Amino acid sequence: MPVDEDTAALLRRHRRAEPSFLRAVAKALGSAPTVRELRSGPVSYVPGDRQPVGDGTADATLLTFPTTAALERAPVPEDGWSVVLGRDPDRLRAGWLAEYAPEVVAAEADTLPAVEQLAALVGPSAEVVRLPVPFTCVDGFGEGYYARPERLLDADVRAADPAWRLVDDLTARRSVAALRNALASGEWDARFGTLRRQPMLDGSVVLLHRP
Repeated sequence: MPVDEDTAALLRRHRRAEPSFLRAVAKALGSAPTVRELRSGPVSYVPGDRQPVGDGTADATLLTFPTTAALERAPVPEDGWSVVLGRDPDRLRAGWLAEYAPEVVAAEADTLPAVEQLAALVGPSAEVVRLPVPFTCVDGFGEGYYARPERLLDADVRAADPAWRLVDDLTARRSVAALRNALASGEWDARFGTLRRQPMLDGSVVLLHRP
């Protein structure tokens, strides 16, 4: 879907391919020189040394952060998807953001297919690898700020994450207020402050591919 110039600039600032995820995708794709990608989000994870193919035949296929709705609309490649970069909805629901923005997290998790469903899209030999989210994650979905909760108080940061558009404005504002109050009172740090010193989070991001 085309976006206006302001939205494009916002996405460039806050949503970029996370290098550690990109390296994992490149490794899973093997030596395939051309890649056809289907993605639900704003960020492409086709490695820079591969040729993206919009339509037609490619050496490999990549499904990037799919939603259930996107899967219902998209035809499955005849031999299954080569690589899937996705998120585990159960892991997402277990994260700290659900304490302060429960409706936002629940709404996003409800859009995501289960890991078992993603594995079926790859095939019976699908290998599931959990990708840790780094402290410096540059792809600005909610978990990318696991150790930098103040960033979620920034309206531009939230605007770059479709999850916040899944709830009404009042619910979103209530969630932001809850997080702001928890940070101001020290409650967040009392409960989750160790995350500020944690270089990686074992979160919801998963990579599925054929061995």
